[in-house]
Amino acid sequence: MDFSLDHFPVDLVLLALVAAFLALRLRSVLGKRVGIQPPPMPVTARADVPPRVAENKVEPTGPAVEYDVPAPGTRVGQLLVDIHQQDATFTPQQFLMSVQTVFAQVVGAYAQGNRDVLKTYLTPAVYASFDAAITAREAAGQKQRTEIQTVRALAIEDVRLTQLDVGLGAAVDVRIVSDQISLVEDQAGQPVTGTDAVTEFSDLWTLERLLGVGGSGWRLAAARSA
Repeated sequence: MDFSLDHFPVDLVLLALVAAFLALRLRSVLGKRVGIQPPPMPVTARADVPPRVAENKVEPTGPAVEYDVPAPGTRVGQLLVDIHQQDATFTPQQFLMSVQTVFAQVVGAYAQGNRDVLKTYLTPAVYASFDAAITAREAAGQKQRTEIQTVRALAIEDVRLTQLDVGLGAAVDVRIVSDQISLVEDQAGQPVTGTDAVTEFSDLWTLERLLGVGGSGWRLAAARSA
């Protein structure tokens, strides 16, 4: 048997030594983290709907808002005509523009806990639910941070007219698509829910009012993610 170094794999020995050295160096770094390290907890957005992060969106200056109004020949379009017959000042386009303004005011007021503004635009039942959520947030020492980056589109999706004892009631469903930064932070400023990434939200608002009654304006009667 030949024990000479002529056939001994010296190159393999050198590679093994280099690998051992690198392994020791790697251990010296990773060994500082004791035990199994859990991954960072993901921060979810609003609990009612998983939003879509608006990635790679380039916003032009003053983007135009898309207003979607059903044609007069459709069922919903004819009901909008009926509302106009009861209230000559009502036009679908102007209505959607007003909803856009109210949307920003209500979202901002909820984040700031401004109950006076909310009372102006919400029905009593909806205000009670908003007030309860604000109270719970305040008791937990949490802060809502919401920034509307863009309102992309508003669309009238349905209209209902109901004859009530006090007059003709109208309810209009409006889908609102917007890009927002929305999250709840704890006392230390750490996110509890939501994300500081610009996220696309789709909300369905129902606004109601009595037609032909002085002093009756449109109020938010229901709001949900859609």
